[in-house]
Amino acid sequence: MKSFARSLLAAIGLTALTGAVAQEASLPTFDAALADTENWREVDPQNLMVFNIQAARGEDRGRVVIEAAPFAAPGHVERFRALVSSGDLNGTMFHRVIDGFMAQGGDVATVHPDRADAWPEIEGEFEFTRRPGAADDGVPDMQKLGIPASATSGYILGFPVRTQSESFAALTREGTVQSWIPHCKGVVSTARTNDPNSAATQFFLMRDISPHLDRAYTAWGRILEGQDAVDNIRTGEPVRLPDVLISAKLAADMPEDERPRALVQRTDGPLFAPTLAEQAGANVCELPPVPSIVLN
Repeated sequence: MKSFARSLLAAIGLTALTGAVAQEASLPTFDAALADTENWREVDPQNLMVFNIQAARGEDRGRVVIEAAPFAAPGHVERFRALVSSGDLNGTMFHRVIDGFMAQGGDVATVHPDRADAWPEIEGEFEFTRRPGAADDGVPDMQKLGIPASATSGYILGFPVRTQSESFAALTREGTVQSWIPHCKGVVSTARTNDPNSAATQFFLMRDISPHLDRAYTAWGRILEGQDAVDNIRTGEPVRLPDVLISAKLAADMPEDERPRALVQRTDGPLFAPTLAEQAGANVCELPPVPSIVLN
């Protein structure tokens, strides 16, 4: 196992809020967290992606480690797994980058025009259906920020989630509510045209909170490490001398001794319980991201 060099970098976004520095400093080592299964979970390498970004003139911008959320947008996760594994995202540019908003890239058609037909448009997945209190329907249970019956913010597997109040479940035949991953800073989402079912290969990495995108664009992941790299991507509409996605890799495709491993703090564990209690009623996008630890 390679040395643990990046464990605290994943919490870079925590330093922006009161009390966050103490939370960052208190992260355990990877091995200690790995052993603490009550409070930490390991990310499936099938859901772990590694983006390496470089400035147009060759300066290394940094590594971005992303966890995908198949429970929220299975079709989009399947698409981006395939895109990453194909290598077609390699060399694509961040062609639209806006301060206080997002960094958009992944235009395969422009960089690899011979590969554009390989990626037809897919249907939007702007919400997902959830049965409160049940994890047997493919969607893990949600930890709410506030009274469960009325809370509209919380977490699933460490991902920020917004939801209909669970009181609405009693009004449906299936006993379900609609939920979605909001466009918080650090969320990964999908670009499209005015047609809601026109997503293909382009994605964007959130640099700030943008609630107007919620339930209109498909969010399918979140950044575990490298938010600083995303925040430093060259801006413009379009960007002059855009930064380049040099390589995108799926951890499961990498040799075992080279792939990163990631742990995410369990939001259903005792260590996170005080946060849920103290932040009852809060907007999940206004809270620090759930801590993660990345090795290698």
